[in-house]
Amino acid sequence: KEFKDREGEILNGTVGRRERHGLLIDLGKTTALMPTEEQVPNEYYTPGSRLKVYLASVGLGSHGPELIVSRAHPEMVRKIFAMEIPEIANGVVEIKGIAREAGSRSKVAVWTGEENIDPIGSCIGQRGSRIQTIISELGGEKIDIVLWNDDPVTFISHALSPAKVLAVELNKADQTAKVKVSADQYS
Repeated sequence: KEFKDREGEILNGTVGRRERHGLLIDLGKTTALMPTEEQVPNEYYTPGSRLKVYLASVGLGSHGPELIVSRAHPEMVRKIFAMEIPEIANGVVEIKGIAREAGSRSKVAVWTGEENIDPIGSCIGQRGSRIQTIISELGGEKIDIVLWNDDPVTFISHALSPAKVLAVELNKADQTAKVKVSADQYS
């Protein structure tokens, strides 16, 4: 009952022992399970070390109440951005979408309705201070901040930057896109 209303929050925990189904995380009053699929592949979890985890679900398991936490969930990126960036916390800058390959790269689409605020600059901070804090919290994961656009062609071009996009063909039926770039832009 205590944790049910905290679902979707970032919690501080201590790494416990490894079990067959995952890792046990001590949250103080209780212990949560971080299943293998919710762990970041290239992170090493040392027993006794402190880390932030995302409370993914609270439910009843085979042995009673069960808390499932995650380090790989895309919402973890959203919550850490809100913790570190005041403009996101107070709603001036909005995160419109997150694509995450946990442990390697995240792309975060940001937008604001305010004319005099740069949403990308707000997220990066002075000399990259804000984004560096987030990167270190996510274990060195690369983070690309992209300007959101309602037009899918423009948005896809922004998301693939710095690659020079020649053309974007949208298939609205199955919600896919084919993007054409010159050979030297594939990477």
